[in-house]
Amino acid sequence: MKSIFSTSWKSSKQPRKQRKYRHNAPAHIKKKFVSVNLSKELREKHAKRNVPVVKGDKVKVLRGQYKGKTGEVERVDLRNIKIIVQGVENIKKDGTKVPYPLDPSNLMITELKIDDKKRKASIERK
Repeated sequence: MKSIFSTSWKSSKQPRKQRKYRHNAPAHIKKKFVSVNLSKELREKHAKRNVPVVKGDKVKVLRGQYKGKTGEVERVDLRNIKIIVQGVENIKKDGTKVPYPLDPSNLMITELKIDDKKRKASIERK
């Protein structure tokens, strides 16, 4: 099976092809995969449902063992489509703490970081 990204690919029922599409996508398309839903207040304010998450945004975990925790985004891993949140970490047997990567679908943005002019313009665009 080829490992080349195809722009002509639309959709497939096969999970194998869906995974291949996500894995081989270029960075400008993977950026859209890390979009996170906005809270109700932000949704009404900006008239948008979701926004690509960036380092510095405040998020709330909605699913999993860290459900209910809120924290600031430390890192966005585009390669693996995962998000590292401050305060969400596993404790190993020897006592060391390891950051726990979260899926963007399990998060909700509670506070946006709008220092960047380009991001501010894209969020406030109607």
